[in-house]
Amino acid sequence: MHQHLKIALITFGTVLAASAASAAAPPLATTGARVVAVAQAAQLAGEIAVAEQGGAIFDRALGLADRDARRPHRAGTRWLWASVTKQVTAVLVMKQVETGRISLDGSIANYLPRFAGASGDKVTVRQLLQHTSGLPNPDDTPTDAGGVPGFYSETGASIGEAARASGFCAGAPKSAPGAAFAYNNCDYLVLGAILERVSGKSYGALVDRDIAKPLALRSLALSRDGKPHRGMATGYTTGGKRYPPVNVATFGAAGALTGTAHDLVTLDRALVAGSLLSPASRAVLWQGDPKLGFEALGVWSFPARLAGCAAPVALVERRGDVGGIQVRNVIAPDLGRSIAIFTNDDTVDFGEVWQGRGLSYDLLSAAFCAPSEP
Repeated sequence: MHQHLKIALITFGTVLAASAASAAAPPLATTGARVVAVAQAAQLAGEIAVAEQGGAIFDRALGLADRDARRPHRAGTRWLWASVTKQVTAVLVMKQVETGRISLDGSIANYLPRFAGASGDKVTVRQLLQHTSGLPNPDDTPTDAGGVPGFYSETGASIGEAARASGFCAGAPKSAPGAAFAYNNCDYLVLGAILERVSGKSYGALVDRDIAKPLALRSLALSRDGKPHRGMATGYTTGGKRYPPVNVATFGAAGALTGTAHDLVTLDRALVAGSLLSPASRAVLWQGDPKLGFEALGVWSFPARLAGCAAPVALVERRGDVGGIQVRNVIAPDLGRSIAIFTNDDTVDFGEVWQGRGLSYDLLSAAFCAPSEP
């Protein structure tokens, strides 16, 4: 076992031990009712799935998918997974690390020799995963009339991972590698290009082979270029307006996956069970760095106090926000439970769990902990 894998496994084990005193999660039927009550009190429109390890999955839809047509949300709807795609990409990277095809400390140039960026021989895979690469940011491109950066409106051959890696993402860096955290979709578009190069498969084919087929995730698929999936929820923004058109396919390995809430928590269960990665690789994936706000690789990993749990609970969190759709995917590994929350309103304020209040705090407390004493 590599030394960094040993260190990460020990570190993550320590976090789990710190939360082991937490009471077991309440029965799923009780949990589901409490989660729905919290969501309804907040007037949350969308879908929530809660899964327990080796058990059932609770899945409930609330509110309207299309306000004009008065079309309600339905459980089993295909959602934009948005930046939860990054969580999937990070898993694919770690699978390649296990085979020896990728090293977390290898540079972009090691895998993409034709990468023209000035820092290609300095930016590492780990820095891409943790958004400390300093690469240019697509969000900085000029916006259209709807306020959407032009990068996300493009179509055609120029939006593929390899094209992005050799094009916009190879532009002038914004900062030196490792200098600072700066959230950036180019990091994961370049990772997508690296995955394609070392595997010989397209990003979509790799997701299908290594994630979707082994776990029977029948809904998991990449957004099609310029073509929204039928039946998906309409995204809304400030003032109840429909979110301006976005070509979700432009997000690629950074945010273009779609699927159901049920399939997302099924993926969570597989990660906890060790079906996709070894315990050592998963420990590296989920090792939160306090210096980066507990960012791990493609997720944030941290202990948090929740209402009804006696001790801090180790959480692995991934968020997403694309086209008026917000998603929260949170795993409590030691409790063997996860929750996926989707809403088609980008103005919903989930708050921060560490603040001990807010919608995320209330939903996670309901999903993972026993009811608090009155």
